[in-house]
Amino acid sequence: MKILVVSDSHGDRDILVELRDKYKESMDQLFHCGDSELEASDDIWKAFITVRGNMDFDQRYELEQIVDVGSNRIFMAHGHYLDVKSSMAPLLEAAKRNKANFAFFGHSHELGVEKRDGILLLNPGSILQPRGKYHVQTYAIVEMDERGITVSYYDRSHQPVEGLVVRFSKM
Repeated sequence: MKILVVSDSHGDRDILVELRDKYKESMDQLFHCGDSELEASDDIWKAFITVRGNMDFDQRYELEQIVDVGSNRIFMAHGHYLDVKSSMAPLLEAAKRNKANFAFFGHSHELGVEKRDGILLLNPGSILQPRGKYHVQTYAIVEMDERGITVSYYDRSHQPVEGLVVRFSKM
């Protein structure tokens, strides 16, 4: 499995087009974790699975998505209504409730990845307005094989961010 996760593009449609064009053939799926500020009817969503963020006012977006990619189940939400800035517990519980082994979210604009109770929790950071320790505009690529899971962060120039590769043993 190889997937791309991006979030919090806040009106920057061009970067989503770039990501789609660069990766659509090499990824199993593309995910956008909300706050695109684009219309839900935008053609870009033919390539991405997305959710509604707190800055997405188009009510046609889903608040959450549950997606199976191969044998993996992914729970995705922007995270604002799950209070991800304070705790991962509500996100983790939502992922468990939906029998997911991955939970993707945005909202905080801070990249991060960790594994709790066998579930990989991933925030790809913001592709437009990063916050936190790394303060780099990022997206993430998740690769899973027989050895485990590798999460690599990339900048807007599609270059790997030095020191931001995290490996987890098989779930």
